[in-house]
Amino acid sequence: MPKTKTHTRYVCQQCGRVSAGFMGKCPQCGSFNSMVEEIVSDEPGGMKTTGRGLGGRSSPRRIGEVSMEAEERISVPIGEFARVLGGGIVPGFIVLVGGDPGIGKSTLMLQMAMVMAGRLKVLYVSGEESYRQITTRAARIDPKHTTLDNLYLVTETDLDTIFEHVAALKPDLLIVDSIQTVYLPEMDSAAGSVSQVRESANRLRELAKSSGPAVFVIGHVTKEGTIAGPRILEHIVDTVLYLEGDRFQAYRLLRSVKNRFGATAEVGVFEMVERGLAEVANPSEAFLAERMVNAAGSAIAVTMEGTRPLLVEVQGLTSAAQFGNARRNPNGVDYNRLQMIAAVLTRRVRLNLTEADIFVNVVGGLRIDEPAADLAMAAAIASSMRDLPVRADTVLIGEIGLAGELRMPGQMPARLREAAKLGFKTAVVPKRLRKGEPWPQDIEVVEARSVQQALELAFGVQREPPKGRKVA
Repeated sequence: MPKTKTHTRYVCQQCGRVSAGFMGKCPQCGSFNSMVEEIVSDEPGGMKTTGRGLGGRSSPRRIGEVSMEAEERISVPIGEFARVLGGGIVPGFIVLVGGDPGIGKSTLMLQMAMVMAGRLKVLYVSGEESYRQITTRAARIDPKHTTLDNLYLVTETDLDTIFEHVAALKPDLLIVDSIQTVYLPEMDSAAGSVSQVRESANRLRELAKSSGPAVFVIGHVTKEGTIAGPRILEHIVDTVLYLEGDRFQAYRLLRSVKNRFGATAEVGVFEMVERGLAEVANPSEAFLAERMVNAAGSAIAVTMEGTRPLLVEVQGLTSAAQFGNARRNPNGVDYNRLQMIAAVLTRRVRLNLTEADIFVNVVGGLRIDEPAADLAMAAAIASSMRDLPVRADTVLIGEIGLAGELRMPGQMPARLREAAKLGFKTAVVPKRLRKGEPWPQDIEVVEARSVQQALELAFGVQREPPKGRKVA
């Protein structure tokens, strides 16, 4: 009988690069101390590979012979969750849900499992909690236990045993919490390593594609903000969701960054309450609920999260620098973007910000990455510097260029309609140089060519009458 040979290799836990020897820095991704030793067994006669398991050997088919009927989705009673998924659950797809520790991933997935148990058979697999812990959380979410007849719990980390439970129970929905805790016994590496995570995700994908259950997998996020394990994990699954938010804030954002069955960059908004995560039906109204009207250093921006416009309050504060070097402290916006806007205000608007500390905050724990909030950020900084409030019924939308000009962002009509819905009367926007969709009728649109002109319109102290128009 031929002997099984073993050898040692080192695998980067960030990118999956394999090396014969240990290296302090991964040459592929640049991570330090990420190479972990693994023992690999070489099977005699070469390693046996398996197919995809999607119904036997495949054969070429003409594209015209393939049915183009859309997958029938299973509706999800949680509207914000269904929005991010693209309308509902597709049988046979696999979803990766990532987020920081303690952000609410397990709570959200258990909450979804409980509401789906009324119509589907659900198997919730936990490798981190006991039966009692899961049941205690379920009792807090739904004390009546009226929808738990088809919800089955199992605490297991051996993936082969999990597959045996799936074969016996035949669930419609499988939830694995988490991918870093499950392992395959035939592999020598520890649970959570690159090899285990990658192979476990592949096995779960084959299960979803061949047997038909929808699979949700929870993944931990590292301190760098990426899902622990190789980035290839995101390419294996059909949909990648991130649960974001400040743990000191009540609001959580469920963001879709990949979706083969729907639009990407969609966002669902939740609020952490005693009984789990509650949907926020009107996020813009919630984010502006505690706004102090006519306060200097405050401006309203309209940002797009996927296809949804959100109104958020951007706050700015300036003070004299105490230690020689002026500081720039952003919270919810990009640091380099803040630096650029401060430079434009100094050079083009003649605000003396070189000796002032600047603090910028996005209320509600949100993070704005798109440049359409540049004008609101500039107005908040200038408002604090001049101690002059922005008009309370005005929103500011526009990207700022280095020459001090304003540029038009995308989806402007949708932004204006959302602002009008919340009662804002005026919108300061870049001057439209090309014809397009007419502006909404129930909000006054004031166009400006430069950031200097836009700030004068926002403060209501313009030297010339505003060139605004209300479309009838």
